[in-house]
Amino acid sequence: MLCCNEIASRPIQAVATRFVEPLVRYAGATVLLVPAVADAMDTRSLAGRLDGLLLTGSRSNVAGGRYGNTDASDDALDLDRDAVALELAGRMIEAGRPVFGICRGLQELNVLFGGTLTDTLDEGHHRSTDDATAYETLFDHVHDVTLSAGGLLASAIAQPSISVTSVHRQGIDRLGEGLTVEAHAVSDGLVEAFSARPCGGDVLAVQWHPEWDVAASASGQAFFTLIGQALGAYRDR
Repeated sequence: MLCCNEIASRPIQAVATRFVEPLVRYAGATVLLVPAVADAMDTRSLAGRLDGLLLTGSRSNVAGGRYGNTDASDDALDLDRDAVALELAGRMIEAGRPVFGICRGLQELNVLFGGTLTDTLDEGHHRSTDDATAYETLFDHVHDVTLSAGGLLASAIAQPSISVTSVHRQGIDRLGEGLTVEAHAVSDGLVEAFSARPCGGDVLAVQWHPEWDVAASASGQAFFTLIGQALGAYRDR
């Protein structure tokens, strides 16, 4: 799922390579990049052509109006991404196709299921306190999460807790309807992952960044392997 951004004041749509490579290497997926052109997208037709969807992370936040919070910050918004991601994910889920989320993707899916977000997370718990952090050290901030016993993630990772990289300003306030908690932060109890199977297709999202340095991360590889397994199960129906 592409995000709207700017490079040298020129509007672009892009997704970081670090999201794409693990889909190929560990999920065995053929990756198609979906543009965020809200007023020209036929999401119904597109949903019928895709085996699955990953809503990637982004520097932008989900607009407060999407979850009924008129007091939410209007900084760093991507309204086209909001529109396309929520509509396309909804159609994919209705069709029983697997949908996954990372960081912003988790927030979008929580909103899609009727949940709400907070943008008042404590610095130092879920992101660096330095907004000017260079890309090379952006994901140096690490904290621990506890995995829910018997959940998809706990079963795949085979550990009760893991250390994860985290860079986000928004987080789950009220969990969406029908979502099952897969992990929560040790530091403050914030829901860090959830799953669901509303129409026969897997929904799984994490707040952290499993794609970062995935070659050295067994838990990151396990996440993308789960994506591959869900895609395979859908195709084998």
